[in-house]
Amino acid sequence: MKALSLFNGMSCLYMALEKLGINVDKYYSAEINKYAIQASQALYPDTIQLGDVTKWREWDIDWSSIDLVTGGFPCQAWSMAGKQLGDKDERGMLFWTMLDIMKHVKKHNPKADFLIENVKMKKEFEEYITYHTEQALGNVHKILINSALLSAQNRNRYYWTSFDVEQPEDKGILLKDVIESGANDVNSDGWHEWWDKNKEFQQRKAYSKVCNGNDKAITMTARQYASWNGNFVIMQTPRGNNPGGERAKNGKAPCLSSNSWQHNNHLSDGVKYRKLTPRECMRLQTMPEHHIDTLLSAGISNTQLYKMTGNGWTVDVITHILKGLQ
Repeated sequence: MKALSLFNGMSCLYMALEKLGINVDKYYSAEINKYAIQASQALYPDTIQLGDVTKWREWDIDWSSIDLVTGGFPCQAWSMAGKQLGDKDERGMLFWTMLDIMKHVKKHNPKADFLIENVKMKKEFEEYITYHTEQALGNVHKILINSALLSAQNRNRYYWTSFDVEQPEDKGILLKDVIESGANDVNSDGWHEWWDKNKEFQQRKAYSKVCNGNDKAITMTARQYASWNGNFVIMQTPRGNNPGGERAKNGKAPCLSSNSWQHNNHLSDGVKYRKLTPRECMRLQTMPEHHIDTLLSAGISNTQLYKMTGNGWTVDVITHILKGLQ
């Protein structure tokens, strides 16, 4: 297979193809973030870097050879957590750039498949994207999949594909399954004093939810905190007139984002706390362990690893989706 990955990030598509045992003859990556490029080259040195998607007409590739083109176009303009300007936002306009590229691929190879991904959004946006994707690319299959079925993380995402996709079965993976060995030992390195007497923290307790320690953590949309003391607790900062924000769903861990895991998510015993580690976050995205080892030794800062992981795809979800190709 020859694949073209738009907004490639840290090559989660390549990981999924690899998991399926699909031989990747050529892998083209369109990416501008230097840390994401560094990560993808550390993982897959044979990756062909194309650069900026807006300069796609300058790319020197054989368009007729592309078998699969994918795009997780920037979500900030479409997400319910953002200003919801859609393609009136400069970042939202990249949706049209992506469609132009995919249409160009289909023109040269009508049998080429496509996969598009974005966040759960308001119905108006979802219908808008679906309609214009159909107009540009023809028959479209749309599905909303929660990564919680295949990981320890709540992560609802829409996927638009050229082939049929079914809902995956729940693997029953729990948050405790991704915690590093010895991570619950509060005497280990990396733990810091807990702000138990902080007034703001006391207020958060009013909005806390508790799961049995054998369940998964709870999903929240605002700032999130976690406590480990026999049970697993997640507390959320009050937000406007909706102090509880979006309540728990399916007893899963909070959705990764580019910054929420860097600052706002902690394990605690009520006295001490620590942030989730980059390895634990990458495990939430179901990245293979040997690839995590490679990324952790690639000379990329933890800050950038957190950001890339939050912006990435849940690998096992993409693997499930691409089974439809077979």
